Amino acid sequence: MALSLTKGQKLSLDKVAPGLVHVTVGLGWRSRVTTGEKFDLDASSFGLDRIDDDAKLIDDTWFIFYGQTVSPDGSVSHSPDDTEGAEDDAAGDQETIDVDLSKVSGNVAKIIFTATIYEFRKRGQTFGQVSNAYIRLVNTDTGEEVLRYDLGEDYSTETAVEFGALYRGPDGSWKFNAIGDGYDGGLSQMCARYGLDIPEEQ
Repeated sequence: MALSLTKGQKLSLDKVAPGLVHVTVGLGWRSRVTTGEKFDLDASSFGLDRIDDDAKLIDDTWFIFYGQTVSPDGSVSHSPDDTEGAEDDAAGDQETIDVDLSKVSGNVAKIIFTATIYEFRKRGQTFGQVSNAYIRLVNTDTGEEVLRYDLGEDYSTETAVEFGALYRGPDGSWKFNAIGDGYDGGLSQMCARYGLDIPEEQ
């Protein structure tokens, strides 16, 4: 049975899923209001050089999103972009990112998983209009859900959210952190946080 996490909780994958190597990170959400246009939320990941608050993107090739779908070492791969959203709770993950923990370069200390709203200003959309947002880790080889974090908060002004992160512990083993931090400036603000400069949405 999968573990259900709360915001800020951290745990060792070695303890909850010994021997886990191939991980599918699934992100899901539902729109709970109608704004005239579907919600197009985009999943991304950032490969960072350290685990503390001063962490930065290793380089541009470690920003994985719909326009750059594979990390330079081949360890992280992004699913095809889902631009249609979902309207019912049975729809499952909207987007997934696969991680082969055995292949992650040694200079990667942390991989953060995020979701941002495409054209949030033009469409007048925020995460406050989204419900049932979650991140879950699945053992790719068995299909078993290892853990899950349901955001369960009102992000009334946020247009980008850090869902969670895989990171290395002092002994090199992988751990997971349920984050749930939001930004009101969309993808550009989140990228700037980690040292990547992209155009701000107009």
